[in-house]
Amino acid sequence: MAFSKQQLHKFADLIKIDIPDEKLETMNIDSVVEWIDKLKQIDTRGVEPMLSPAEHTLPRRHDVVTDGGIRDAVLANAPDKAGVSRGYFAVPKVMEGD
Repeated sequence: MAFSKQQLHKFADLIKIDIPDEKLETMNIDSVVEWIDKLKQIDTRGVEPMLSPAEHTLPRRHDVVTDGGIRDAVLANAPDKAGVSRGYFAVPKVMEGD
């Protein structure tokens, strides 16, 4: 099955790639299409679909809420040390009001 240059340009546009004309002359798309046709002939009835051939399981851990254990190290970076002794960052007032 031979593809015209116009068909190849349309295909390249659909898959969002830019193929120069001189590259199209040397491309052997027919072999790729033949390979895909062979894949279509494989009987896959009864085969469960999978996302990956490798079995992946993520390690599990308990979801425990903590303070991170680095509060003092974080507060040491505060530019204004006024609130550090009380455990918070002191920031300038950004809104006027009561």
